[in-house]
Amino acid sequence: MAETSVRKGHPKGLYFLFFTEMWERFSYYGMRALLVYYMTKQLMFSQQHASSIYGLYTGFVYFTPVFGGILADRWLGQRKAVILGAVLMAIGHFLMAAESMFYPAMLFLILGCGAFKPNISTQVGSLYEQGDPRRDRAFSLFYMGINLGAFFSPLICGTLGERYGWHWGFGAAGLGMIAGLVIYLLGQKHLAPDQVMKKAAGETPRENKPLDKDDKSRIGALVVLMFFTVIFWATYEQQGNTLALWADANTNRVIFGWEMPASWFQSLNPMLIFALIPLINMVWARQAKRNTEPSSVTKMAIGCILLGLSFLVMLPPSQAAAGGAKVSMLWLAACIAILTVGEIYLSPIGLSLVTKLAPARMVSMLMGMWFMSQFFGNYLSGYIGTYWEKTSKEIFFIALAAMAIGAGLGILLVGKPLKRAIGRGQTDGARL
Repeated sequence: MAETSVRKGHPKGLYFLFFTEMWERFSYYGMRALLVYYMTKQLMFSQQHASSIYGLYTGFVYFTPVFGGILADRWLGQRKAVILGAVLMAIGHFLMAAESMFYPAMLFLILGCGAFKPNISTQVGSLYEQGDPRRDRAFSLFYMGINLGAFFSPLICGTLGERYGWHWGFGAAGLGMIAGLVIYLLGQKHLAPDQVMKKAAGETPRENKPLDKDDKSRIGALVVLMFFTVIFWATYEQQGNTLALWADANTNRVIFGWEMPASWFQSLNPMLIFALIPLINMVWARQAKRNTEPSSVTKMAIGCILLGLSFLVMLPPSQAAAGGAKVSMLWLAACIAILTVGEIYLSPIGLSLVTKLAPARMVSMLMGMWFMSQFFGNYLSGYIGTYWEKTSKEIFFIALAAMAIGAGLGILLVGKPLKRAIGRGQTDGARL
């Protein structure tokens, strides 16, 4: 076990993981902020073709983590897998600077993310003993690191790419990934040993026994939740796809004579994460004192419903835009604000659940499986985006709302059986 504090603070390793993930997300979201614009404006892809590739790319970066998790659990260990992933992603970002290397670059990024993503998240949980109440708060802090990188990347990479040249934006993303790798290497002594390291040291943990009934029940519950989160991510990921196109073509971005880059809208979501996570945590803490805090499963249902409501906000401006007018940016800002609250209710809760419920020898693989729901969701997001120019914007947003709200209601319908399946054996005192 890595060094831990008996006080209220967190292990030093959390902060090294925080900044490693921050820079990795800087690189990922910096590239994502430019991707649709680069394909439609530089590579001259049609909107439908660009949307399909966007969905495939953002999907496959969440498909490969299941294999990266298996690779780490059985052979490499989590630490070596993270280093391998960081190197591959840095290469991919730099290759994006050349048009002829577009597809090879995306392959490097997909493979790198597969090795990196499941193994950085599980190391957060490894810093804490079972029953340590700091674990959920640690994931909230870690999630803020994700969004700190996501906030700055469109401002830096997006501005460089849109205003000075695409290769400058992609190059900045590559430098961010290298910064994350350096920080991770410097923090090695503060991290918990992974399963491969424990085996090499002669430790023989009990996880060689077969899965018992409770293990299978909890894994089954995670699989059911993954089905509904597919729909969540399919609608949520319109941020970097059709909502990015809306910001570019249908939004009045002029402020006192200066036109704001369209990619900057993708910084609004992570900025709101910083502002809202402390407030929502306060609400949950107050509810917990009154014994009215929603369970983890219910929180995830609320997240889906809020996501659906966010797209209903876009109905009035979509009617105005049908006449050719550019609408106020406040409509899109309101949509993203509600969407962000929904994300806070679902995404960090899911990460924490996986580390609590997964058997130790399978934690990276199951984290990869959890990200698999984002693969299907992102792929579906790209397919949905192909209808952006085929249907009216009003119908498009209604369809997104119906999908997300339907997923939330579905979680509520199966909520009681899920809670029974999950049980309380590894809940760290949290309500599931």
